[in-house]
Amino acid sequence: MSDNVYEHPELKAEQAHVDHAHACLDAARERALDLTRMVEVGQGGTNQARFEREAIIDSVAARLDHLDLGDASLVFGRIDQETEAGGGVFHIGRVGVWDEEQDPIVVDWRAPVAEAFYRATGPVPMGLQRRRHIVSRGRTVLGLEDELFGDLERFRNGDGTRLKGEGALIAALETSRTGRLGDIIGTIQSEQDDIIRAPMTGVHAVQGGPGTGKTVVALHRAAYLLYTHRFPLEGQGVLVVGPNRLFLAYIEQVLPSLGEAGVALATLGDVVGGVRIDDRREIAEMGRLKGDLRMVGLISRAVRTRQRAIRADLRLGYGLQWLTLSVEESHRIVVEARRRFRTHNAARRFVEARFYEALVASGRVDLDPEAVRERVRGEVAVREALEWMWPVLTPAQLLNDLFGSRALIRAADRSLTPDQVDALFRPRCDSADDVYWSASDASLLDEARAVLGARPGRKTQDEVRTYGHIVVDEVQDLSPMDLRMLDRRSLNGSMTVVGDIAQATGSWAHDDLEGILAHLPDRKPAVRHELTVGYRIPGPLMDVAARVLAVAAPNLAPPRSVRGDGESPRFIAMTDEQSEKLDGLAEVVRSELDAVGAGNLAVIAADSQTEDIEGTLERAGVEFGRPTRRGLDARVTVVPVGLVKGLEVDGAIVVEPVRILREQAQGMRALYVALTRATKRVAVVHVEPLPAALCD
Repeated sequence: MSDNVYEHPELKAEQAHVDHAHACLDAARERALDLTRMVEVGQGGTNQARFEREAIIDSVAARLDHLDLGDASLVFGRIDQETEAGGGVFHIGRVGVWDEEQDPIVVDWRAPVAEAFYRATGPVPMGLQRRRHIVSRGRTVLGLEDELFGDLERFRNGDGTRLKGEGALIAALETSRTGRLGDIIGTIQSEQDDIIRAPMTGVHAVQGGPGTGKTVVALHRAAYLLYTHRFPLEGQGVLVVGPNRLFLAYIEQVLPSLGEAGVALATLGDVVGGVRIDDRREIAEMGRLKGDLRMVGLISRAVRTRQRAIRADLRLGYGLQWLTLSVEESHRIVVEARRRFRTHNAARRFVEARFYEALVASGRVDLDPEAVRERVRGEVAVREALEWMWPVLTPAQLLNDLFGSRALIRAADRSLTPDQVDALFRPRCDSADDVYWSASDASLLDEARAVLGARPGRKTQDEVRTYGHIVVDEVQDLSPMDLRMLDRRSLNGSMTVVGDIAQATGSWAHDDLEGILAHLPDRKPAVRHELTVGYRIPGPLMDVAARVLAVAAPNLAPPRSVRGDGESPRFIAMTDEQSEKLDGLAEVVRSELDAVGAGNLAVIAADSQTEDIEGTLERAGVEFGRPTRRGLDARVTVVPVGLVKGLEVDGAIVVEPVRILREQAQGMRALYVALTRATKRVAVVHVEPLPAALCD
């Protein structure tokens, strides 16, 4: 059925078409640049002319970003339709390209006509005679792979469930990793395409094991929705949320390679904004407490404790008379403000107005309220009284004060145990701007923002940004408070959430999708999808990981690997003499590097052991990198197991599995994650005895 990938008789013809497509693309870029030259007005010109110029330049810049493919291949497929279906021949690529007569040279992969390229099967050919996969590197066509449709093909392929473009897919899978996630635009399979092209409305939840492509499917779905629903999504925005900044660096090139550069990528901490939040999450017990929905009540009550009557009557000298505000009157102002306003900060001006009105009413003669306000508002007693009654607060200020006082913590939630109060307490910083918050605090800060509302005069700065569509990766570890935070940012309930229950390793590890969906928008019934085929991990590696999965999540089945060949993991036991300084690890690293050739390698270990591993490699002269915001740039990277989720490498060395089990809240699931990062090779280095699941 498939021609030899590298000896196809039409190779030269396809190369000519690709060359023509690139020439048309280059011409489109030049026309876009010419447009900017036509509207240049220099320093002069009217405001209208300058506005129009800036609008055109912005539009051209966006167009140029769309047309900038870098080293990515422009064309990767072709479909030949049956005569009854129109008889057209269409080349499928990253972006749409037209010639000077506006005839399509390349059809955007997201266009309706391209759907058959991904979904056609023997039993359901969707009007195709042939589907061709074009294997290329940059502008050079390396080979072709054809799939023919018709009665003979249906007979030969049975139910049509075979892989689409198997040769191109395997070639892509066997390509060495670069430290960045690549797109799968030319090798999307039917079960993946069903998710990518699903309707935008509602929440779509995707369960997928390691190597099933759930992350790239979610990103391709974002690109597809932007293409299909350009209006209104371009104005409303699309947000992609990842578990940490290393993960975001790893995926950051996918959407630009698909022609979409305007999507926001963020962690939960980035979404909050205005504060410093790192990727660190609290230890299991604290993370569990801060992620619980009881924090909603705690924060609401913490805000109410900052809405209070003055402690003693206020008495101010004003000319020859005294102006007063009684404790009782201040209490009435507070109660009325609570009743009238939904958010705390929105009521501050009302409280101030009633405050000065009460002072004026206490005078012996008629007074001008504005004159009284201007005269007394700078007095220390007045400022202190207003700050006591109803202070303007930022989320960071509220939580800095709250967690800096055991009394305030107890007042906000009387059901907390003494141990929980002590755990939440931390010394108050003089300035909330100096606090470095943990990832577990992100949802608490966001909840505080929702209760406090925008500060007077700061609405644009403080308002919650919403999005037309939100993509969430590694959703299985998000707490109810985290999910509530994302729900708040959904403009219309349209979301795509992907994860793997078997890889749930955090304090809020969920056992099923239902526990996650319960906290997300429900304007429409959620749609559940499952990816069952593993493309990335060779069968022998998946077989070993499956033994760990049987213990970690016995109710879940491992993905079915399409790559039956490959090497089994190596298990390397170090002697007691080698154990103290991990002597021998450097030798394993060098051996695995030789085996993966031009590929990359991750040394994965318990978080507490990474420093020792780095010291060992330094002494041995092995060059290595650390996971940073730039991703996995080095050929060898030492990665704590807590950060490795979602990443893929050519080879992985998993150090001391038992230590991972001891230190991680979900140790067996964390080990499963570590064992499923590699596309080619896995080595397990240990001193302590292996867990039973890894023993033959």
